[in-house]
Amino acid sequence: MNKNQPSVAAIHDISGVGRCSLSVILPVLSAMGVQACPVPTAVLSTHTGGFGDVVLRDLTDYMQQALTHYKSLGFLFDCVYSGFLSSVGQIDRCLEFFAAYPDAFLVVDPVMGDHGKPYRTCTQEIRARMVELVEKADVITPNLTEVCMLLNKDYDHAPLSVTEARSILARLGEKGPRFVAVTSVRLSDGAFANIGYDRERGAYWRVDCEYVPVTYPGTGDIFASVATGSLLTGGSLPIAIDLASGFLELAIKTTYSYGADTRHGIMLEKSLGWLMEKRLSARYRPL
Repeated sequence: MNKNQPSVAAIHDISGVGRCSLSVILPVLSAMGVQACPVPTAVLSTHTGGFGDVVLRDLTDYMQQALTHYKSLGFLFDCVYSGFLSSVGQIDRCLEFFAAYPDAFLVVDPVMGDHGKPYRTCTQEIRARMVELVEKADVITPNLTEVCMLLNKDYDHAPLSVTEARSILARLGEKGPRFVAVTSVRLSDGAFANIGYDRERGAYWRVDCEYVPVTYPGTGDIFASVATGSLLTGGSLPIAIDLASGFLELAIKTTYSYGADTRHGIMLEKSLGWLMEKRLSARYRPL
């Protein structure tokens, strides 16, 4: 691989319609100067939120064959980054990638659900075994629904106090990852924030975000990808969260201003230039 820039094996699905997963991960990482090498877990006609009956082709066998090929060529990835998994066997394939690249930075976006509910493709067995990836990861980027699944706790719509927020971050850190970033958290002081924890430093962080009354698919993929790109190019955890939060806020506001169909995700094409400038909003502060 190119030694002059970081390379990422991006283990995610690709949806033909709806800006999410590899459709947004590849351009985001490329814009940040990171070589993104897709390892598709599944091909979907659209994402699973609102387009009716989705055509899905599982690629579990392909994942294993791709890894065998990469190893035979001596490819070395600086990062292995996993996301949506369409079958429980793909947990094993991800673990094989992790084992094949023991020096790689391991990112796990435990894509399992949102708004208090699991995605319809996320089986109980996938949920039970996702913790195996979390235990190996250097950084995880769950939303609050996925936090509850990982911690085996009931989802609660009530805002979190700072003490509660720090508690869930610490409990996730105890499972293994050094860095934890949890997205879209409503805090009891009235703020909407993305929050983070550096286990080695014992440091807790927050980046408050302006609330926009709309939900788009793919925002979690974009957040995790921007944060990964920042960490791979020298950013600290709070800087990575700040950059991801700032870019998403701009992209969401841009898309909302056009009144675009929410099912198609954010208008990445109109926002990507801002990301290439890597402008920080400098809103991160201790939690």
